[in-house]
Amino acid sequence: MGLKVFFNGKLMNREMATVSIFDHGLLYGDGAFEGIRSYSRRVFRLKEHMDRLFASASAIRLDIGMTKKELSDAVLLTLKANKLDDSYIRVVATRGPGDLGLDPRKCRKATVFIITDKIKLYPEELYENGMPIIISKTRRNHPLCIDPRIKSLNYLNNILAKIEATSAGTEEALMLSVEGYVVECTGDNIFLVKGGRLITPPGELGALEGITQDAVIEIAKKRKIKVERKAMRPGELFKADECFLTGTAAEIIPVVKIDKKRIGSGKPGPVTRMLRQDFHALTKRTGAKY
Repeated sequence: MGLKVFFNGKLMNREMATVSIFDHGLLYGDGAFEGIRSYSRRVFRLKEHMDRLFASASAIRLDIGMTKKELSDAVLLTLKANKLDDSYIRVVATRGPGDLGLDPRKCRKATVFIITDKIKLYPEELYENGMPIIISKTRRNHPLCIDPRIKSLNYLNNILAKIEATSAGTEEALMLSVEGYVVECTGDNIFLVKGGRLITPPGELGALEGITQDAVIEIAKKRKIKVERKAMRPGELFKADECFLTGTAAEIIPVVKIDKKRIGSGKPGPVTRMLRQDFHALTKRTGAKY
Protein backbone atom coordinates (compact mmCIF):
# COMPACT_ATOMS: atom_id res chain seq x y z
CA MET A 1 0.00 0.00 0.00
CA GLY A 2 1.37 3.40 -1.00
CA LEU A 3 1.88 6.48 1.09
CA LYS A 4 -1.25 8.30 2.25
CA VAL A 5 -1.43 12.07 2.47
CA PHE A 6 -3.97 14.40 4.00
CA PHE A 7 -5.25 16.77 1.32
CA ASN A 8 -7.98 19.35 1.83
CA GLY A 9 -9.77 17.40 4.53
CA LYS A 10 -9.33 13.86 3.21
CA LEU A 11 -6.82 11.04 3.33
CA MET A 12 -5.83 9.82 -0.12
CA ASN A 13 -3.04 8.12 -2.00
CA ARG A 14 -0.19 10.51 -2.70
CA GLU A 15 -0.66 10.13 -6.46
CA MET A 16 -4.21 11.51 -6.17
CA ALA A 17 -3.22 14.69 -4.32
CA THR A 18 -2.71 17.45 -6.88
CA VAL A 19 -2.38 21.20 -6.43
CA SER A 20 -3.90 23.55 -9.00
CA ILE A 21 -1.46 25.34 -11.31
CA PHE A 22 -3.38 28.49 -10.30
CA ASP A 23 -2.62 27.97 -6.60
CA HIS A 24 -0.90 31.08 -5.27
CA GLY A 25 1.40 28.91 -3.18
CA LEU A 26 2.88 27.71 -6.47
CA LEU A 27 2.58 30.96 -8.42
CA TYR A 28 3.85 33.32 -5.71
CA GLY A 29 5.07 31.30 -2.72
CA ASP A 30 2.03 32.58 -0.84
CA GLY A 31 1.59 30.28 2.12
CA ALA A 32 3.16 28.87 5.27
CA PHE A 33 4.50 25.51 6.38
CA GLU A 34 5.94 23.54 9.27
CA GLY A 35 8.36 20.63 9.44
CA ILE A 36 7.69 18.38 12.43
CA ARG A 37 9.19 15.12 13.71
CA SER A 38 7.79 12.06 15.42
CA TYR A 39 9.79 9.58 17.46
CA SER A 40 8.52 6.19 18.64
CA ARG A 41 4.94 7.24 17.81
CA ARG A 42 5.18 10.54 19.67
CA VAL A 43 5.00 13.84 17.78
CA PHE A 44 7.66 16.15 19.16
CA ARG A 45 6.29 19.56 20.22
CA LEU A 46 3.21 19.39 18.03
CA LYS A 47 1.55 22.25 19.92
CA GLU A 48 4.53 24.55 19.42
CA HIS A 49 4.63 23.77 15.70
CA MET A 50 0.90 24.41 15.36
CA ASP A 51 1.27 27.68 17.26
CA ARG A 52 4.04 28.79 14.90
CA LEU A 53 2.13 27.74 11.78
CA PHE A 54 -1.00 29.62 12.81
CA ALA A 55 1.10 32.65 13.79
CA SER A 56 2.71 32.59 10.34
CA ALA A 57 -0.70 32.29 8.69
CA SER A 58 -2.09 35.13 10.78
CA ALA A 59 0.86 37.35 9.87
CA ILE A 60 0.11 36.95 6.15
CA ARG A 61 -3.67 37.06 6.74
CA LEU A 62 -4.20 33.50 5.57
CA ASP A 63 -7.27 31.66 6.86
CA ILE A 64 -6.24 28.01 7.08
CA GLY A 65 -9.88 26.99 7.40
CA MET A 66 -9.18 24.54 10.23
CA THR A 67 -8.65 24.96 13.96
CA LYS A 68 -5.35 24.04 15.61
CA LYS A 69 -6.97 20.96 17.11
CA GLU A 70 -8.44 19.87 13.79
CA LEU A 71 -5.10 20.22 12.05
CA SER A 72 -3.25 18.51 14.92
CA ASP A 73 -5.72 15.63 14.77
CA ALA A 74 -5.16 15.43 11.01
CA VAL A 75 -1.41 15.07 11.61
CA LEU A 76 -2.02 12.14 13.98
CA LEU A 77 -4.53 10.60 11.56
CA THR A 78 -2.04 10.73 8.69
CA LEU A 79 0.72 9.18 10.80
CA LYS A 80 -1.59 6.34 11.86
CA ALA A 81 -2.64 5.72 8.26
CA ASN A 82 0.99 5.33 7.20
CA LYS A 83 1.94 3.21 10.24
CA LEU A 84 5.11 5.21 10.81
CA ASP A 85 6.89 4.93 14.15
CA ASP A 86 9.44 7.63 13.30
CA SER A 87 8.59 10.25 10.73
CA TYR A 88 9.17 13.65 9.25
CA ILE A 89 5.89 15.57 8.89
CA ARG A 90 5.36 18.46 6.49
CA VAL A 91 2.22 20.58 7.04
CA VAL A 92 1.53 23.14 4.31
CA ALA A 93 -1.18 25.79 3.96
CA THR A 94 -1.26 27.83 0.75
CA ARG A 95 -3.47 30.73 -0.25
CA GLY A 96 -5.28 28.38 -2.61
CA PRO A 97 -6.30 28.62 -6.27
CA GLY A 98 -6.87 32.10 -7.67
CA ASP A 99 -6.07 33.89 -10.91
CA LEU A 100 -2.79 35.09 -12.39
CA GLY A 101 -2.88 38.34 -10.43
CA LEU A 102 -1.36 38.94 -7.01
CA ASP A 103 -4.65 39.78 -5.28
CA PRO A 104 -5.16 37.17 -2.52
CA ARG A 105 -8.88 38.01 -2.40
CA LYS A 106 -9.25 36.00 -5.61
CA CYS A 107 -8.26 32.86 -3.67
CA ARG A 108 -11.44 31.64 -2.05
CA LYS A 109 -10.12 28.74 0.01
CA ALA A 110 -6.73 27.66 1.33
CA THR A 111 -5.08 24.47 0.15
CA VAL A 112 -3.99 22.39 3.15
CA PHE A 113 -1.99 19.18 3.00
CA ILE A 114 0.07 16.96 5.27
CA ILE A 115 2.86 14.62 4.16
CA THR A 116 4.37 12.06 6.55
CA ASP A 117 7.48 10.24 5.41
CA LYS A 118 11.08 9.41 6.27
CA ILE A 119 13.83 12.00 6.04
CA LYS A 120 17.60 11.88 6.38
CA LEU A 121 18.99 15.36 5.94
CA TYR A 122 22.68 14.66 6.53
CA PRO A 123 24.85 11.50 6.35
CA GLU A 124 25.39 9.76 9.68
CA GLU A 125 29.17 10.24 9.55
CA LEU A 126 28.69 14.02 9.80
CA TYR A 127 26.93 13.59 13.15
CA GLU A 128 29.84 11.49 14.40
CA ASN A 129 32.75 13.44 12.91
CA GLY A 130 31.28 16.91 12.44
CA MET A 131 30.31 18.91 9.38
CA PRO A 132 32.14 21.61 7.42
CA ILE A 133 30.06 24.60 6.33
CA ILE A 134 30.68 27.79 4.37
CA ILE A 135 29.59 31.38 4.82
CA SER A 136 27.21 32.22 2.00
CA LYS A 137 27.40 35.34 -0.14
CA THR A 138 23.58 35.31 -0.19
CA ARG A 139 22.29 37.36 2.72
CA ARG A 140 19.28 36.60 4.91
CA ASN A 141 16.11 38.58 4.25
CA HIS A 142 16.03 41.84 6.22
CA PRO A 143 13.45 41.74 9.05
CA LEU A 144 11.84 44.94 7.74
CA CYS A 145 11.18 43.15 4.43
CA ILE A 146 10.05 39.73 5.67
CA ASP A 147 9.35 39.06 9.35
CA PRO A 148 11.67 36.14 10.24
CA ARG A 149 8.97 34.68 12.49
CA ILE A 150 6.92 33.88 9.36
CA LYS A 151 7.82 30.41 8.09
CA SER A 152 6.57 31.07 4.59
CA LEU A 153 6.89 29.24 1.28
CA ASN A 154 9.33 31.93 0.08
CA TYR A 155 12.65 30.11 0.43
CA LEU A 156 14.53 31.26 -2.65
CA ASN A 157 17.36 33.02 -0.82
CA ASN A 158 17.84 29.91 1.34
CA ILE A 159 17.93 27.79 -1.82
CA LEU A 160 20.52 30.05 -3.43
CA ALA A 161 22.69 29.73 -0.32
CA LYS A 162 22.20 25.96 -0.39
CA ILE A 163 23.40 25.91 -4.02
CA GLU A 164 26.52 27.79 -2.89
CA ALA A 165 27.11 25.13 -0.22
CA THR A 166 26.76 22.18 -2.56
CA SER A 167 28.92 23.89 -5.19
CA ALA A 168 31.61 24.25 -2.50
CA GLY A 169 31.32 20.56 -1.62
CA THR A 170 29.58 21.10 1.71
CA GLU A 171 26.09 20.34 3.00
CA GLU A 172 25.21 23.66 4.60
CA ALA A 173 25.83 27.41 4.38
CA LEU A 174 25.69 30.09 7.03
CA MET A 175 23.75 33.22 6.09
CA LEU A 176 24.61 36.68 7.37
CA SER A 177 22.34 39.68 7.79
CA VAL A 178 22.61 42.57 5.33
CA GLU A 179 24.72 44.29 8.01
CA GLY A 180 27.09 41.31 8.16
CA TYR A 181 25.98 39.67 11.41
CA VAL A 182 25.66 35.89 11.85
CA VAL A 183 21.99 34.90 11.47
CA GLU A 184 21.31 31.23 10.64
CA CYS A 185 22.00 28.50 8.10
CA THR A 186 19.74 27.65 5.17
CA GLY A 187 17.56 25.38 7.27
CA ASP A 188 19.06 25.39 10.76
CA ASN A 189 19.80 27.68 13.69
CA ILE A 190 23.41 28.04 14.83
CA PHE A 191 24.97 27.85 18.30
CA LEU A 192 28.49 28.52 19.53
CA VAL A 193 30.03 27.15 22.71
CA LYS A 194 32.50 29.58 24.25
CA GLY A 195 33.88 29.44 27.77
CA GLY A 196 31.14 27.05 28.87
CA ARG A 197 28.34 29.31 27.55
CA LEU A 198 25.96 28.75 24.66
CA ILE A 199 25.60 31.66 22.26
CA THR A 200 23.00 31.96 19.48
CA PRO A 201 21.95 34.97 17.36
CA PRO A 202 18.85 36.94 18.41
CA GLY A 203 15.74 36.55 16.28
CA GLU A 204 15.52 40.23 15.41
CA LEU A 205 18.56 39.88 13.14
CA GLY A 206 16.47 37.75 10.77
CA ALA A 207 16.62 34.18 12.12
CA LEU A 208 13.55 31.99 12.39
CA GLU A 209 12.91 31.15 16.03
CA GLY A 210 13.44 27.39 16.02
CA ILE A 211 11.46 24.75 17.89
CA THR A 212 14.57 22.58 18.27
CA GLN A 213 16.57 25.70 19.15
CA ASP A 214 14.17 26.39 22.03
CA ALA A 215 14.38 22.76 23.18
CA VAL A 216 18.19 22.94 23.26
CA ILE A 217 18.08 26.16 25.27
CA GLU A 218 15.75 24.49 27.80
CA ILE A 219 18.07 21.47 28.05
CA ALA A 220 21.11 23.71 28.51
CA LYS A 221 19.45 25.67 31.31
CA LYS A 222 18.62 22.43 33.11
CA ARG A 223 22.30 21.57 32.81
CA LYS A 224 23.11 24.97 34.37
CA ILE A 225 24.74 26.12 31.13
CA LYS A 226 24.36 29.84 30.56
CA VAL A 227 22.65 30.78 27.29
CA GLU A 228 23.13 34.11 25.58
CA ARG A 229 21.41 35.58 22.53
CA LYS A 230 24.03 37.81 21.01
CA ALA A 231 24.75 39.61 17.73
CA MET A 232 28.00 38.18 16.35
CA ARG A 233 30.32 38.96 13.49
CA PRO A 234 31.75 36.00 11.53
CA GLY A 235 35.15 36.43 13.19
CA GLU A 236 33.68 35.28 16.50
CA LEU A 237 32.84 31.90 14.99
CA PHE A 238 36.50 31.01 14.61
CA LYS A 239 37.18 31.68 18.29
CA ALA A 240 34.50 29.27 19.47
CA ASP A 241 35.28 26.12 21.44
CA GLU A 242 32.47 24.28 19.67
CA CYS A 243 29.77 24.97 17.11
CA PHE A 244 26.60 23.11 16.20
CA LEU A 245 23.38 23.54 14.24
CA THR A 246 19.82 22.75 15.31
CA GLY A 247 16.69 22.08 13.30
CA THR A 248 13.69 19.78 13.15
CA ALA A 249 15.15 17.64 10.38
CA ALA A 250 18.81 18.07 11.38
CA GLU A 251 18.22 17.72 15.15
CA ILE A 252 21.68 18.66 16.55
CA ILE A 253 24.67 18.38 14.24
CA PRO A 254 28.24 19.48 15.11
CA VAL A 255 30.15 21.91 12.89
CA VAL A 256 33.94 21.46 12.84
CA LYS A 257 34.98 23.77 9.99
CA ILE A 258 33.69 27.07 8.63
CA ASP A 259 35.16 28.28 5.35
CA LYS A 260 37.81 25.56 5.79
CA LYS A 261 38.92 27.04 9.13
CA ARG A 262 38.90 24.62 12.06
CA ILE A 263 36.52 25.24 14.95
CA GLY A 264 37.90 24.30 18.37
CA SER A 265 39.62 20.92 18.26
CA GLY A 266 38.20 20.16 14.83
CA LYS A 267 36.05 17.41 16.34
CA PRO A 268 32.56 17.37 17.91
CA GLY A 269 32.96 18.77 21.41
CA PRO A 270 31.73 17.49 24.79
CA VAL A 271 28.95 20.07 25.20
CA THR A 272 27.55 19.26 21.74
CA ARG A 273 27.65 15.53 22.46
CA MET A 274 25.95 15.98 25.83
CA LEU A 275 23.19 18.14 24.36
CA ARG A 276 22.62 15.60 21.59
CA GLN A 277 22.19 12.81 24.13
CA ASP A 278 19.80 14.88 26.24
CA PHE A 279 17.80 15.91 23.17
CA HIS A 280 17.37 12.31 22.00
CA ALA A 281 16.24 11.33 25.49
CA LEU A 282 13.71 14.18 25.46
CA THR A 283 12.20 13.10 22.13
CA LYS A 284 11.60 9.59 23.46
CA ARG A 285 9.60 10.60 26.52
CA THR A 286 7.52 13.60 25.37
CA GLY A 287 5.06 14.36 22.61
CA ALA A 288 1.53 13.68 21.39
CA LYS A 289 0.93 9.94 21.03
CA TYR A 290 -0.65 8.32 18.00
